[in-house]
Amino acid sequence: MQTDTVRCALQQSYRRLAELRLGTGSSGNLSQRVDGGMLITPSGIEPGELRAEQLVAMSLDGTAAPRQLRPSSEWRMHAALYRARADVHALVHCHSRHATVLACAHRPIPALHYMVAIAASDEVPLAPYATFGSEELAAAAVTAMGRGRACLLANHGQLAAGETLAQALRVAVEVEELAAIYWGSLAIGGAQVLSAQQMEAVRAKFAGYGQQQANGHQGGNTRPD
Repeated sequence: MQTDTVRCALQQSYRRLAELRLGTGSSGNLSQRVDGGMLITPSGIEPGELRAEQLVAMSLDGTAAPRQLRPSSEWRMHAALYRARADVHALVHCHSRHATVLACAHRPIPALHYMVAIAASDEVPLAPYATFGSEELAAAAVTAMGRGRACLLANHGQLAAGETLAQALRVAVEVEELAAIYWGSLAIGGAQVLSAQQMEAVRAKFAGYGQQQANGHQGGNTRPD
């Protein structure tokens, strides 16, 4: 994919993040893997103000080209995930309300609903707290995410991964919805959690869901119903 195309996609996805009410102000950040590193949203610029040319090009060791804006403070976390996971090509980090409530309560999201399998695990795990923008947070996120596609960040928010920006954004939306469902279930005594065997059956169904494309990837909506 051409860099200019990636820049436009990131700009549009950042605006979509705000439209979906997954954060306020400039609190979220997105990135896309590109040849030689990544493109990431800059620090302190709100979605409606971002221009495509303001996205920051960086290597995965943190080297940025000169005469660019300062990158998101969470660039270390994004770079660490790309180094650890060759299958991840896009990341969305946000402070969506219900996911952040659970993160502040140090509650991972259990398998209360089959859609938890979108995280490719039996839960949406929780990374322990570390200062934002730090190497410690980056390492905690990599460990918590494992081979999955989402995790909560304690006292902070959520992180979602995908092969594409669209997929990463869909995962972030689903994590927020699952967090809201879990929060609601706690208010009425808690949820009945699906077993590991039941979740394995869901993942097997997910593998064949949707419009399969020639390259083996799914097309269309990735939310089974």
